Amino acid sequence: MNKMQGATLLKYKNFRYLKATSALILVAITAYALINPAGGESYGGTWLGYTLGTLSTLIMLLLMWYGVTKRRITGAPDRRDARRQSAPSGQERRRSQTKSRNGATLQEWLSAHVYLGASLVVLVTLHTGFHFGLNVHTLAYALMLLVISSGLYGLTVYLNYPRLITLNMGEETLEDLMLKINELDELARTRALGLPDEINSLIAKVRNETRIGGTLLQQLSGKQYNCPTSQGVEQLRILSEKYNRDEQPKIMRDLYSLLLRKEKMVLRARTEVMLKARMECWLYLHAPLGIALLAALTAHIVSIFFYW
Repeated sequence: MNKMQGATLLKYKNFRYLKATSALILVAITAYALINPAGGESYGGTWLGYTLGTLSTLIMLLLMWYGVTKRRITGAPDRRDARRQSAPSGQERRRSQTKSRNGATLQEWLSAHVYLGASLVVLVTLHTGFHFGLNVHTLAYALMLLVISSGLYGLTVYLNYPRLITLNMGEETLEDLMLKINELDELARTRALGLPDEINSLIAKVRNETRIGGTLLQQLSGKQYNCPTSQGVEQLRILSEKYNRDEQPKIMRDLYSLLLRKEKMVLRARTEVMLKARMECWLYLHAPLGIALLAALTAHIVSIFFYW
C-alpha cells in the first residue's frame, strides 16, 4: 500500500465513512447530553446505554468480519510482500477493486473499517457512562482500546513502511544483500591471509559474530548490541596505523574499505528486517487481541442478561 493508496482509502468517495461516523458520533453525544435517564445518571443499564451497547457490538462484529471479507475478495493472506504493496501490479490493483457479493470493494471495506473502529472509542465510552471498575465490563473496554490502538498502528505502518523499504533496498532483495555480504566476508578473509594473526582474528570475529535479525527485540530495533562489524571497522582503523608502516599498506587499505562496505550493507539489511518485522508485528497483536475482545464481549453480554 503506497501513500496514494492510503490517501485514497482514507478519502474514499469524498470521505464517505468519515462523514457517516462523524454524524453517528454527533448523534450519540447529543443524545447522551440531552437525555436524562431514570435516576439522573447515564450508564450501560439505561435504554440509551443498551442502544449504544447494541450498536457498538454490531459494529465490532462487522469489523471482525472484515478479515474474512478481505480474504474472500483478494484470495490472499494479510501479510504480503512489502515491495508488492508499495508498487502493486495492474492485476493486484484490479483485485483490490474486485467486488464482493454485496458489491463492496476491499478499499471500501478498509475505509469503513478504519473510521468505524475509531468511532467505537466514543460510542463505547458513552455506553459505559464513564463507569469503570475491576470487572469483565472494564476488561472488555480495555481490550477494545488495545485492538483499536493496534489497528491504528497497523494503518500507520502500512501507509509508510513500504515506501521506506523501497528507498532502503531499491531493486535488491534481502537475499541479494546477504549474498553480497557473504562475498565481502570471503574477500576480506582471503585478503587478510598474508597479514598478522591479530588482523585475521579480527576478520574472523567480524564474519562469525555479526548477526542480522536475531531476537525479536533485535529485529524490531534493527540493531545488534556492540555490533562486531562496526567494532571491527574501528579496530582495523587503529591497526592500520600500526601496520601501514610495513610493506603491505595497500592490503590494509583494501581490507578497511571492504569492512566499510560490509558495515553499510549490514545496516541496510538490518533496516529491511526491522521494517518488515514492524509491519508484521502488529498482526500478531491485532488478531489475538480481537479474539480476546470477542471472548470478553461475550462474557460482558452474558453477565448482563443472566446475572443482572
